[in-house]
Amino acid sequence: MTESITHRMSDTDALMWTIERDPLLRSTITAVIRLDATPDRARLRRLIEGGTRQLPRMRHRVRGNPYSLVPPRWEVDPNFDLDFHLRWVSGGGAATMRDVLDYAQPIAMQSFDRARPQWEIHVIDGLDDGGAAMIAKIHHAITDGVGAVAMAMVLFDLERDPADGDAPLPPAPEPDVMNPVERLVDGVRHGIDRERETGQLVAGGVTAALAAFLRDPGTALRQGGAVAASAGRLIAPATRPKSTLMAERSLKMHFDTISVPLAAAKAAARVAEGRLNDAFVAATTLGLRRYHEAHGASTGTLRMAMPINLRHDEGSVGGNHFVPARFDIPLVIDDPVERMRSVHELVARQRAEPALDLVDPMAGVLNRLPRSVTTEVFGSVLRGVDFVTSNVPGAPIELFSAGAKVTDMYAFAPLSGAAVNVTLLSYVDTCHVAVNSDRAAVPDPDRLIACLREGWDEILAVTDDRPVAIAT
Repeated sequence: MTESITHRMSDTDALMWTIERDPLLRSTITAVIRLDATPDRARLRRLIEGGTRQLPRMRHRVRGNPYSLVPPRWEVDPNFDLDFHLRWVSGGGAATMRDVLDYAQPIAMQSFDRARPQWEIHVIDGLDDGGAAMIAKIHHAITDGVGAVAMAMVLFDLERDPADGDAPLPPAPEPDVMNPVERLVDGVRHGIDRERETGQLVAGGVTAALAAFLRDPGTALRQGGAVAASAGRLIAPATRPKSTLMAERSLKMHFDTISVPLAAAKAAARVAEGRLNDAFVAATTLGLRRYHEAHGASTGTLRMAMPINLRHDEGSVGGNHFVPARFDIPLVIDDPVERMRSVHELVARQRAEPALDLVDPMAGVLNRLPRSVTTEVFGSVLRGVDFVTSNVPGAPIELFSAGAKVTDMYAFAPLSGAAVNVTLLSYVDTCHVAVNSDRAAVPDPDRLIACLREGWDEILAVTDDRPVAIAT
């Protein structure tokens, strides 16, 4: 697989790059991967080197002008040094998975060096079980969760000892560093092209809207009003979370994990005639309810954010193709099956929002504002979120890394202003649930994890005494 490259960020990617003026809104994805052995150092280096040649974005740095109205440009880093991005640490033969997670937390909290490509991999050998771990960190401006899984298929092997391990590597991308005049010309040209495309889209939209109005004025007005109302819901400010218990925010994270059998989770979802995501979100809300009850706090509703995937080509790897939907979700539903059904209906309503396709144009409008204003406007959308859930379909087959088999794979997504981010990444036959919590909002993360596990236990138990319905 070779990445299809464009040399400018999309407006959505540029927005994620810009809002990091506020450290609470840093958007990095950190994967923690457990291996059954220590990968061969030379083979891993060669594997990652080959990956950077197949995925040129891994060799790209970001170049922009703070006074420019066009998104930043990706360009090959002329000083690319694999040893800066691939680092080794010894666990001394006694490091536990908890030690790995503790080591990963400050890595995830740190911002990237903006003069270099926006990724890094840390290998920790010498775990207490004889295995090893990898911590892979990537900036969200490069790709989203679905794209990151596609990238992993390039950066891992499909066999422990592949026969083509010594095949020639593809050529490295050649640096093409522009001088100031070339940058100015390129930026102006991109701006003109973008305005022309925007004008064509607007003209086409106006023409289509006028034609629809002439055919059926009443329906056209209702549809136009629905789109406007939908756009308002997507960008409406919500600066304070609904939870009074998890209201504080900081720059300190805590990582923890939960593992759930994939077949059991899907079977539980089928009881409610739903799908895996319904069971996942229902288990998470049950856990959060238990956590609030443990502290004597209100358990009415919380505000949840959830990325809705808009990626049409599941094999593509670059860029972000999702909408960060926000909606209130009730915690008061007692029956776990009814809770899954309620989640299914709420999510279906979000997927049907008429303004989903307007996210990139709206991002383009925000990017034209001063950076401080852009950060404040977008931050006002995110800071009132209580928790985030994200369900990412992972590899259904075993992956290997330089002679070591991947046994577990967790994806810790950014908090982006929320108290908790819970991400489910399926791998082979297991749901690997990564929990990223803000230590100011959740000072007792062990209790939160215990409550989330109880939520999963309650969801999985529905198959014990209920008939399993087959989802259509």
